[in-house]
Amino acid sequence: LGWSYRRATKAAKKVPDNVDEILQEAYLREANLIRNYAIPGGLRVNTNQTQIVYQQGTNTTWSERGAKQVPTSGHEEKRAFTLVPSISASGVLLPMQAIYHGQKDGSLPSKDCPAYAAAQKLGVCLLPSKSKTYWSTHETMHNLVNNIIVPYLDATKKELGLPESQFSIWKIDCWSVHKSEDFMTWMRTNHPRIIVLFVPANCT
Repeated sequence: LGWSYRRATKAAKKVPDNVDEILQEAYLREANLIRNYAIPGGLRVNTNQTQIVYQQGTNTTWSERGAKQVPTSGHEEKRAFTLVPSISASGVLLPMQAIYHGQKDGSLPSKDCPAYAAAQKLGVCLLPSKSKTYWSTHETMHNLVNNIIVPYLDATKKELGLPESQFSIWKIDCWSVHKSEDFMTWMRTNHPRIIVLFVPANCT
């Protein structure tokens, strides 16, 4: 048939020229905090945000060799939600947060849908974005910290026999909401014992 396996392509983000230096500085900064504040693995939490497409398409298919246009089903699927997983350096997976585009709870999965009860049992927090997208906002980040991160840290301090004044580390990525003065001021005001570190931009 004259077909060949074709892959859709796009330009990838380029890492900084001094990526090794940036990562070494980030490593030493975190190591210094761990040493100075005696922060155990259970009190070091990393959180990320990832897009989950409802119907994941593929960017590869079979087509005629030399074809300039290669259509694929689901390649332009845009409907998605944001999943926010967190894990501690001691290997504890915290309850996840899921953010859906919409203003009210009607935008969330139905309580009658498959696995809803299992998700609730695992502590998954389902939230409407109350914005024009399904990405995290200041409000959803406040919910994440107050209802997932802090309860876990408090319980871990108690389990390890550490005082409430013990410092913790929370590592998040360099996103505009995270790095905004509003959010950082909120963290310093409401959770001064949580040290926020950022994963260096374009280095992952």
